[in-house]
Amino acid sequence: MSAAALGWDSPRNSRTCLICSPTVLGVSRNGIGFSALSVTGTHGRKATRRCPCGWLGHSSGRCRCTPDQVARYRGKLSGPLLDRIDLMIEIPSLSAAELQTQNEAESSDAVRQRVAAAHVLQLDRQGKPNAALAPQEIDDHCRPDAAARELLQQAIARLNLSGRAYHRVLRVARSIADLAAAPGITRAHVAEAVHYRRGLSDN
Repeated sequence: MSAAALGWDSPRNSRTCLICSPTVLGVSRNGIGFSALSVTGTHGRKATRRCPCGWLGHSSGRCRCTPDQVARYRGKLSGPLLDRIDLMIEIPSLSAAELQTQNEAESSDAVRQRVAAAHVLQLDRQGKPNAALAPQEIDDHCRPDAAARELLQQAIARLNLSGRAYHRVLRVARSIADLAAAPGITRAHVAEAVHYRRGLSDN
């Protein structure tokens, strides 16, 4: 299935929404049609503009899209498809001053080491990555504490999260906790995971 068939667009400027999913639609080479869609899990990431012209929310004020045009454009992303997306992150464009400013960002090598350590934690705990956990395994290995459960209940009611989305939030929260080398899932981990699901709904 091509990206165009799913309604995705490629960005024409740096203000884009980066959308990632550990388990997006999978298609078997031997399968044909809808029966093959969930056979093979795949890792994917895709960028999309916030509006047809790509300038919505930019400080230059160059966007001239009407609300109806924006609504129709975003309507290409169906609910079932968005429900299978784990991370939706807006990447704003940088000003000239920000581009020239040196910051103390974490190095790629340091990030790589944290990710490798988190991967080892997951294999030691459950024998597989968090993205591969089945619903029953999520209940066993992704148990939030009391404060985190309360926040998750509020998010389910406010954002109308489906059962699939609920499990995906827990998997992401478990991964966030693993990256921080935390023993359990806290309110902060759930809050960050829920934030990644809000995506285009807030814009």
